[in-house]
Amino acid sequence: MKHFITTAALLGLAFAMPTDAQILRTTVAQGEIEGELHNGFALYKAIPYAEAPIGKLRWKAPVPKAPWQGVYKAEKWGDRPWQTPDPNQGGSDLGMSEDCLYLSVETPAKDKNEKLPVFVMIHGGGFSTGTYSGTQDSFVKEGIVYCSIEYRLGALGFMSHPELTKESPDGISGNYGIYDQIMALQWIHDNIAAFGGDPEKVTICGESAGGISTSILCASPMCKGLFRAAISESGGNFVPVGAAGATSMKTVSVSEQQGKAFQQKLGAKNMKKMRQLSGEEIIKASQGQQFWPLVDGKAIVDDQYKLYQQGNYNDVDVLIGYNSDEGSLFMYQATLDMYQGMARGMYGEWADKLMEAYPATNDQEALWAMQDMFRDNGFGWCTWAWANLQSQNGKGKVYMYYFDQKSDNSILKNTRGATHVAEMPFIYDWQWGKMTDVDTHMAQIMPQYWINFVKTGDPNAAGLPYWTTYKQGEATVMQMKNGFQLVPAPNQQQMDFWEAYFKSQRK
Repeated sequence: MKHFITTAALLGLAFAMPTDAQILRTTVAQGEIEGELHNGFALYKAIPYAEAPIGKLRWKAPVPKAPWQGVYKAEKWGDRPWQTPDPNQGGSDLGMSEDCLYLSVETPAKDKNEKLPVFVMIHGGGFSTGTYSGTQDSFVKEGIVYCSIEYRLGALGFMSHPELTKESPDGISGNYGIYDQIMALQWIHDNIAAFGGDPEKVTICGESAGGISTSILCASPMCKGLFRAAISESGGNFVPVGAAGATSMKTVSVSEQQGKAFQQKLGAKNMKKMRQLSGEEIIKASQGQQFWPLVDGKAIVDDQYKLYQQGNYNDVDVLIGYNSDEGSLFMYQATLDMYQGMARGMYGEWADKLMEAYPATNDQEALWAMQDMFRDNGFGWCTWAWANLQSQNGKGKVYMYYFDQKSDNSILKNTRGATHVAEMPFIYDWQWGKMTDVDTHMAQIMPQYWINFVKTGDPNAAGLPYWTTYKQGEATVMQMKNGFQLVPAPNQQQMDFWEAYFKSQRK
């Protein structure tokens, strides 16, 4: 009888195991951890890489997760950070809390010694919304370990304040969301081998705020050796500190004043009282305000344009680009008077040159001008400057793209070109709308560029239109419109304007 029970138990175990053994249980620095089977791959949904930043840990740099007892089951997605609703992204069925410092790992490895390339996604959302949850089976099927990381957002992730600066051993405050990202990358570097990944083959990637984060991390001395390549979709961090730019940063001292004003709005006497407020109260009170990364001298050490001129950055292979109609997602209406008033109010003696670069004679043209200005001020010029500076001063290969496929498979319809995030359905196998035959063809090729780049640092492979490395002034930008063709950098007149304007603003 005992023999029968043992045999039955073994048979039951055999049937419970997948046909090909996945890494469904492994050991990381904190202890044993268990995932689940997802479409034939091992998926760990919520790995805590840091202690929950609650109570006294609110508005402090992240603290590494302590060891746990027993087996940690990473089978449910972690909560989103506290955030206000994003009308462009819709809702989520995940809860929100400050206990949000998690990352996910989806691996095709069946053995810990496979040393597979690793892709780390940093989500977008303007540093105020978004979630790390989700998988990327299309990449994992190609032999890539997929990771996604969560970080603090909004006032809870980026508020600076004199009291917080005084508390800090480094004499700085703010940028907690960036320090979260860096700690998550450090955790991945130290532990990804337990999932069959190679810590020396990590590629980071992000879109929008995730792309800006990727750019920041490429210049941060705290990230040296944590990744070998980077992909930035519609993101960069090259606008001068304090300039009139959609993505420009402030200094700690300027950001501290915003923090003091926010404290007064909440009616809290000091940081002790601020920490007694709920995360929900903090985020609700911050609605309409922008809390953003800042130059703190540690994670973000200076104006990034200057750093790249000096060769003072993490010189890795990069694949970077932006879309032709980015601004259509952000600018909905304008009049000619509004446009001209904005130009003169914000750009002073540069207003005439701005309006020459973005001409308008009526309300419709004014809207287009403001949309294109947003495209280039927020995304286009940063990408172009990044490509120029690294190709001139670095050794890492630079591949630049310009996505201009107008498609119904997009978050916005009836735009002049490719709006913000329009490239993502083509890369990550998302379905937002109808695909034409041309769209389908492009959606077969674009992911292969990304996958090849993650594997080798080069997007090219047999059978794909050849993508050369970037050279300023030459036809080396991959334009993605009804196919693929190499062209000179687009919107050159506008790039020249911003180059001259930002030079005048750089201190």
